[in-house]
Amino acid sequence: MPAEKTIDMAISELKAAIGGLESAVDARIERQREAQDAEGEVRRVHADRARLAQELDQSQFRANRLEEVNREVSRRLVTAMETIRAVLDR
Repeated sequence: MPAEKTIDMAISELKAAIGGLESAVDARIERQREAQDAEGEVRRVHADRARLAQELDQSQFRANRLEEVNREVSRRLVTAMETIRAVLDR
């Protein structure tokens, strides 16, 4: 019977080892899944950042253009007011 106990103990240890291995594999798969999720999130954040940077550049360009147009309109108004004053002063 000692041989049977030894075989039973070996089988129990093997089952425990297989259970531990399965747990380790499951944990590894979960970590990989989480890593892939994190990588996907990082890619989305980078894409959002690039899109926002482009929108900011476009907005800055528009703001600069509006500022130029505003200066031109202001200059033309001053010219028009000076012309009107000159006409009224005659």
